[in-house]
Amino acid sequence: MQLNDLPDEILLLILKKLHTCEVLYSFHDVNQRFNRVIHDPIFTSRLNFVKWSCHKIVNKFSSNLIDQFSLQILPEIRKRIKWFNLESSFMTHFLSANKYPKLCGLGLYNVDEETMNFLFTGMNTF
Repeated sequence: MQLNDLPDEILLLILKKLHTCEVLYSFHDVNQRFNRVIHDPIFTSRLNFVKWSCHKIVNKFSSNLIDQFSLQILPEIRKRIKWFNLESSFMTHFLSANKYPKLCGLGLYNVDEETMNFLFTGMNTF
């Protein structure tokens, strides 16, 4: 039996155990069924680009993942995103690339004063 043979309900149970961003990255454009499953609000309403290790933030996301999110995934799901958790190295890249009409929460981590000034005075709303 292959992953693709599982019913949607079982597939969702498995995918919910994984990091949301990695699910979107790994299964994006595999086939129509996986696209439908990963576009479920479980995976698209709250995106967390912050990883923790021993009480400190660790940036473990590859540049390939960040590029694919910026260019392909975020434009497709931007209208569904309600919450972002972002580490400083991703903030300007993600927040300036798209408009997020349903965004109601934003968690910002490891942010310096210069980046905050740019985000909240130099940019339009998200």
